[in-house]
Amino acid sequence: MSDHANRRVLIGCPVHQQANVLALFLASLTRLRSEGLDLHYYFVDDNREEASSELLKQFADEQGSGKVTIRYSGMTDVYNRSGVTHCWNEHLVWKVADFKNEMIDYALAERFDYLFLIDSDLLLEEQTLHQLIFAEKDIISEIFWTRWQQEARPQPQVWLRDEYKQWEQQRGEQLNSDQIAERMEQFLNRMQRPGIYEVGGLGACTLISRQALGKGIHFGPISNVSFWGEDRHFCIRAAALGLSLFVDTHCPAYHIYRDEDLPGAEIFLKKSHVPKFSSSSSVTFTEFSDPLPSSIKPRLTLSMVVRNEADRYLREALGRHRRYIQDAVIIDDGSTDGTVEVIQEMLQGLPVRLIRNETSKFSNEITLRKQQWEETLAVKPDWILNLDADEWFEDRFERELESLLSQKDVRVYCFRLYDFWSPTAYRDDQYWSAHHHFRPFLLRYEPELAYRWRETPQHCGRFPENIFELPNGLSELRLKHFGWASAVHRQEKLDRYMQLDPEAKYGWKEQYMSILDPSPGLVEWQEQQ
Repeated sequence: MSDHANRRVLIGCPVHQQANVLALFLASLTRLRSEGLDLHYYFVDDNREEASSELLKQFADEQGSGKVTIRYSGMTDVYNRSGVTHCWNEHLVWKVADFKNEMIDYALAERFDYLFLIDSDLLLEEQTLHQLIFAEKDIISEIFWTRWQQEARPQPQVWLRDEYKQWEQQRGEQLNSDQIAERMEQFLNRMQRPGIYEVGGLGACTLISRQALGKGIHFGPISNVSFWGEDRHFCIRAAALGLSLFVDTHCPAYHIYRDEDLPGAEIFLKKSHVPKFSSSSSVTFTEFSDPLPSSIKPRLTLSMVVRNEADRYLREALGRHRRYIQDAVIIDDGSTDGTVEVIQEMLQGLPVRLIRNETSKFSNEITLRKQQWEETLAVKPDWILNLDADEWFEDRFERELESLLSQKDVRVYCFRLYDFWSPTAYRDDQYWSAHHHFRPFLLRYEPELAYRWRETPQHCGRFPENIFELPNGLSELRLKHFGWASAVHRQEKLDRYMQLDPEAKYGWKEQYMSILDPSPGLVEWQEQQ
């Protein structure tokens, strides 16, 4: 690497991390090959754990005088990192953006050749820096893969367009769901092949040249862009400045997204390379092949649990669903109002299997969901659409549904659910961000799978927990949830949670307490055509 002799590289990292993860991250930094490179480090210590701050000091001592700058943030924000996902809000996002901009300013002032920004839950291959510099790109990330949901297929931290589109689509080009799935599969397959590829978005593990820094690139918010996350604003600004974005896939990093990733992290540090995710994984997007013959039209069964929904959203929901379902299985869980009459009115003329529980089973939800599942299987369904009484899809769902159901190599579809806090706006903040993730609502029943449930009294899931053993895919069609859309209903739900799960054993206590927040973060809904 004589070409890179005397290249000065600043490794910058905002650190708000648990000590066991941080120790692995720092160990990863120490093993980076640095021949011909002059490495320096800039950490913003935003930790709440004293042990994490001590690890940074130890690392600085080991690197020697003048190599490590540690700037204490002086902040005490809580960043929730559950066993399922990471929870961000606007304040945390732009706080981190400020930290990264601080590192850009420092790199420019000290005339570094490169700034390498990295998150503190990533582990690097020894050759990473040399590989990125060898690419001779102004902005380039090393790839890493993450299961954003525990059962879902790993996805890279790079994308092609907008917020996180991972498929090619030209301006004005209209694609249906199977075309999107096919192109997304092509992109993911390409990201598994060693190479350097131009992308539209990246983050978390990025090398930036002094030339790019000098053009004014930074992470601050663009006032007329509503995209979530500082990396998206960085990438849009880069494109506007004429800077192309690239990803290298020769040395994939390892992401410690959950505690369950820790055993793999230990293995990664002991090996010279990290195993690549491939299409042979037990959880996959199966390659989309030819649709089913048009003469065999799959049957869609609506499966639903209701209780005292007559004066809420049930009428609207069923009026929409009846346009595309062939039959329905509904458990009435002890209603004392006119719920049953609404069902009979709105689904008149359709086959409906209606089961009435004299006493509600919701206090032990797993029992209720198993009953719903068994009653639904009794009608021998093809596809099962599992929705609550206050949920329905955006309008284009009806037009695109047939394409979803015709695919013979997909058995589970996941969608993003938006929690509406008013008739026209959904909530988007630290505690309410379901729409940033994909969850299963549409399943093609496969009798050969031995289905297994998550045995918890609350939050057990609508489907058995092992359905991701079936080939699965994501849909960009959006699901609207109106259960929180009125103050009265929010109070009722909070009261129910406090009665059924007062210690938040099966949920998230801070989220429960945020239900009555007087000033939640709301975003106006925009219908897509």
